[in-house]
Amino acid sequence: VWEIANSGEAAFRPLYPDHLSLKDKIETVATKIYGAAGVDFQPGVTAELERLESFGMASAPVCIAKTQYSFSDDPKLLGRPRGFRITVREVTPSAGAGFVVVKTGSIMTMPGLAAKPAALNMSIDADGVIGGLM
Repeated sequence: VWEIANSGEAAFRPLYPDHLSLKDKIETVATKIYGAAGVDFQPGVTAELERLESFGMASAPVCIAKTQYSFSDDPKLLGRPRGFRITVREVTPSAGAGFVVVKTGSIMTMPGLAAKPAALNMSIDADGVIGGLM
């Protein structure tokens, strides 16, 4: 990939420039990649995006968490629907990784994590013996 990208033959270009606002980055991904007609932001999300920008995350890329069944946030709209609206319900910074996680629909950001994580069954007794791993 590195060689092709630097060969002068690749036509790669970023989807959006770093200087675009976080809100505009979300709208760009939703409309140009997912096929959405637009994006709806639940109350408080726009203010949170502005807060993240004021904390120095304005140039961060966005990572959109959505259903695995569709390019929409609705698992019933299978495949690549067109003309739908996607709803952003929450945004959270992943400052160490350098991006902003955009949560849509009822998505969990850790797929496969049980409602009761196995770590809750773990214990260490007075002798240092660990239990509850299996």
